[in-house]
Order: sequence, then C-alpha cells, then structure tokens
Amino acid sequence: MVSEVKDDRDPKQDQEPSKLKSPFSRRGFLQGIGVSSAVSTGLLESEAEGAATAGGVTGPGEVPITLTINGKAVKTTVEPRMTLLDAMRNKLDLTAAKRVCDRGACGACTVIMSGKVVYACTVLAIDAQGKPIQTLEGLSASKPHPVSQAFVNHDAQQCGYCTPGMVMAAKGLLDRNPKPTDDQVKRGMSGNLCRCGTYVGIRKAVMEASAGMGAAAPRGDKPNA
Repeated sequence: MVSEVKDDRDPKQDQEPSKLKSPFSRRGFLQGIGVSSAVSTGLLESEAEGAATAGGVTGPGEVPITLTINGKAVKTTVEPRMTLLDAMRNKLDLTAAKRVCDRGACGACTVIMSGKVVYACTVLAIDAQGKPIQTLEGLSASKPHPVSQAFVNHDAQQCGYCTPGMVMAAKGLLDRNPKPTDDQVKRGMSGNLCRCGTYVGIRKAVMEASAGMGAAAPRGDKPNA
C-alpha cells in the first residue's frame, strides 16, 4: 500500500521568478520621478516669482567707489566682484593694462599701487580705494618716460601685449633699486612674461633706463641687497 504524501508547499513558490509580481515597477518609478520633478520645478518658479515680485535683484548690485589713478580721483560704480583691471578697462577707459591670462600669471596687467608692483587682475576694485594707483597712461607727461624711451631704443617689444606691464614692472623695480645689477633685473622682471621672447632687449632697456632714473628715486627707498 502506497501512502499518499500531502504536499504542504505554497503553489506560489513554484512559479517562475519572472511571473512573480513586485510592488515596484519601472513605469511607477519613472512616473514618480516625473511628479517629483514637476513639484520641484513649481517650487523653484514660485520662489523666483516671489523674489521678482519683491522688487529685487537676487545678488549684490553695483556700488559706488572712488579710485585714485594717476593722481586723479575718479568715481564709478562696480559690482563687488569686479577686479581693478576690469574696472579700469570697462568703466574708466584706461586700457593700457592688458587682460591676457586674468589669473595673475603673465603680468600684462601690471600697475603700481601704493608704491608696489601688483597684478590688477588679482585686486578687487573696491579694495583699491584710497590707494594711489599708477598706470602706463600716467607715466609720461610732456616727454616719454626714461623707461618707455629705453624700450623703444632697444626694440624691447614685438606684439605689444606684455609691453605696458613690462614698462610698469621696470618702473617699479627702478623706483626700489635705481642701480640694479643684471641679475637683479632678471629677478625683478621675472613676474612678467613675454610670448615673443624679447627678454634680452627688455633687460637692456631696464639697464639703460636706470641711468636716467637714478636721481629721481623716491626718498627712503633703498637698493635691493
């Protein structure tokens, strides 16, 4: 006699995995994303409309500043993020300083601020207030400055993009050290790059200009050691 064995297993367990229904589905997932996106977009649009209704520009606007450039006080308005270089070029029409690398690497935007050689692209315009600034435009009055004339005499320029910065860097160097050695000129001008490679002419120009600027060195300045 064969005894009948009762199968207590759940019939659902014998179904193929592909036939088992999951509470999650691709369609439901995509529909959920679509609803969430729509809600988020609506919230963002509502916030933007609210800001516009409040009558405001989201973020800082332009503020009035006064800069002292080449001995004259000039007023303008700038965004707090604007650099001295952009303020001079775009607001004050002082375009001698060139915008080349815009990250303090080439020296084409060199100016003299408070007696120090600085890159105008690394200084915020609002931070330059109250500090005397000298640019190439204010270097010569009735006759060429000794540095500018020396650059012409030695053909120390080609394309010209680096020249304004080179001249101002040379002026700053000679203000500090009226009688530099050749090695001091190399080190003193090392922060300015010339893509045309006119370094030999530039160094000769600085050395020649030093002969015409020695008597004009500011009081209290001492030659570099």
